[in-house]
Amino acid sequence: MSGQGSTGNVIAALASFFVPGLGQLIQGRLLMAIVQFVLAGVLWFFLLGWLVHLWSVLDAALWKPKS
Repeated sequence: MSGQGSTGNVIAALASFFVPGLGQLIQGRLLMAIVQFVLAGVLWFFLLGWLVHLWSVLDAALWKPKS
C-alpha cells in the first residue's frame, strides 16, 4: 500500500467501517487491529464503542507506512 489516500487505505477504511480493526489487519498491523477490535467491543457496552469505531476508520484511512 502506498500511503495516505491510496486505494489500499480506502479499502482498509471501508473494512474498518464494518468491523473495527479489520482495516488495520488488512494493512498488516495486527496489534493495532486487536486493540481497536477489543476496545470497541468493550466500550459498546457503555455506548461509547462508536468512538473507537470512528477512530478505527480514520486510523486506517490516514495511516502512512514507514518508508
